[in-house]
Amino acid sequence: MFKKENILRILTHKGWSKYRLAKEANIPQSSLHDILSGKIKNPTAERLKSIADALGVSVNDFFDDEYKTKKESTYDEIEGFKTPQEAMEFILKQPALMAFGGYDLNKMSDDEIIEFANELLRQLKILSYKYKK
Repeated sequence: MFKKENILRILTHKGWSKYRLAKEANIPQSSLHDILSGKIKNPTAERLKSIADALGVSVNDFFDDEYKTKKESTYDEIEGFKTPQEAMEFILKQPALMAFGGYDLNKMSDDEIIEFANELLRQLKILSYKYKK
């Protein structure tokens, strides 16, 4: 069964507003409101796909009871990156980093991408240790 709470968790985790999600998913705010308020209990697959794509998650995450424990893990669990593909995926999933820019992944070599992602992971771990409560 679809769980609107999972979308809300993901929004909170990413620091996004509902307005931003509607804009990124290219759907009317009223439709998103109806989905998140429970007025629409079974959104269309197309609508859920748009929302999932905008959030960078799988549609399955909207149905998963274990979303919070699976997806909101700490960086401690990540050991490092060995392939450019997994390094690139990690880099692209960091919303603050993507908004900041200052680098061009298209001009970086595979080794530079891996080094960049591993350094980013190290820095995120340092920050997470510093602010754990």
